[in-house]
Amino acid sequence: MDSVTQAVLGAGIAGALMGPRYGRKAILAGAVLATIPDLDVIIDYGDPLSQMINHRGFSHSLFVLTGLSLFLAWLARRLRLHGDGQGYGRLLLTIWLILITHPILDAFTSYGTQLWWPLRPTPSSWSSVFIIDPFYTVPLLAGVLVALIVGLRPAMCRTLGSLLLIGAAYLLASQAAKQWAEHRVHDMLVERGRQPVAMFSVPQPFNIVLWRVVARLEDGNYVEAVTGMLDGRTPEFIEFPSNAGLGEALQPRDKIDGLRWFTDDWLRYDDIDGQLVVSDLRMGIGTGHYSFRFLIGERDPQTGEWRAVTPDYWQRGPASRDMAALRTTLARVWQTGSPLPLAMWNQRMTAP
Repeated sequence: MDSVTQAVLGAGIAGALMGPRYGRKAILAGAVLATIPDLDVIIDYGDPLSQMINHRGFSHSLFVLTGLSLFLAWLARRLRLHGDGQGYGRLLLTIWLILITHPILDAFTSYGTQLWWPLRPTPSSWSSVFIIDPFYTVPLLAGVLVALIVGLRPAMCRTLGSLLLIGAAYLLASQAAKQWAEHRVHDMLVERGRQPVAMFSVPQPFNIVLWRVVARLEDGNYVEAVTGMLDGRTPEFIEFPSNAGLGEALQPRDKIDGLRWFTDDWLRYDDIDGQLVVSDLRMGIGTGHYSFRFLIGERDPQTGEWRAVTPDYWQRGPASRDMAALRTTLARVWQTGSPLPLAMWNQRMTAP
C-alpha cells in the first residue's frame, strides 16, 4: 500500500494500544515505525526489473520483522523507556503488530510480498485492494487526525481500535468481492467452451466494485475480462496470446526466470520491431496500460536469435499513467453500459 496508508495504520495501532500511556507521542512513533519496512527502496539492485522483484523482500519478512520487534522491545527495556518497569509485554505486542501489519497489508495488493523470506515461495499477492484505496485509508486517517487534535483519552483509543476493526472488515469484504468477480468470469468462459487453468483478479483503481480478471487458458492464451458489481450484463473481455515461446528463446535467462518466479508467470511477451518486451499482467488498469513493462532482449539481425539486454522500462506507447484511460476506467464503475475499449488498447500494446 501507499506510504500514507502504512503510516496511518501504524499510528492507529500505536494510538489504540499505547495512547493512554504516551498520548500523541504514541501516534507519531507508530507512524515512523510503520515506514521501516519500505526503507529497502534505497537499495540499488542494478536495473529496474531487479529492483521490482527484490522490493518487499527481506524487509517485509515476517521472520525478520518479528526478530526486529524483539530487539526493539529489548532495547526499550535496557533504556528504561518505562520508568516503572511495567508494560513491556504490551509494548512488544504494539511494536510487533505495527511491523507485521505492514507486509500483511501490502500482500492484499497485486504487487507481491515476500512474507516468508528467506524461504522462496511465490511472493504473496492476495490482490483484493488497489495500492491506493481511500475507502480503507480515509476513515482511519480521520481518526488519527482527530486523536492528534483532541488527545488520546480512553474513548479516543477505543475509537481508533474500532476503526482498525472496520478496516479489517473492509479487507475481508474485498476478498469476497474478488471471489465473486473470478466466479463470474469463470462461469462466462465455461459457457463459451473455454476452460481456465488459472485466474488472477485485481480491483480497478480506488475501489473494490470494478474488477479486472485475467484467465490463463489451456492453450497458453490469456483472457482479460472486466466486470463490476453494478453490472447487469456479461463482462467485456479480450483474448490474446502470451507468446511464451519468445521468453523461452531468450539467453541468458536469469532475469526472466526471476520475473517469472515473482509474478507466478502472469506474463505476456511481445516482439516490437526486434525488441523483446515483457509485461506483468497483474498490475495496471488493463490491456495496454500495465504498470510494469520491461525491455529484456533484442533480436540479433544476423542470426535472428534473441539475446538478453540489461532490463529497462519500456516507455513507448500508452502507459499505466494514461490519465484519459484512467478516467474512462473509473467512469466504468457506474457507467455499466459503456464497455472499456479493450481491443483498441490491445492493438496499441505492440505499436512501434
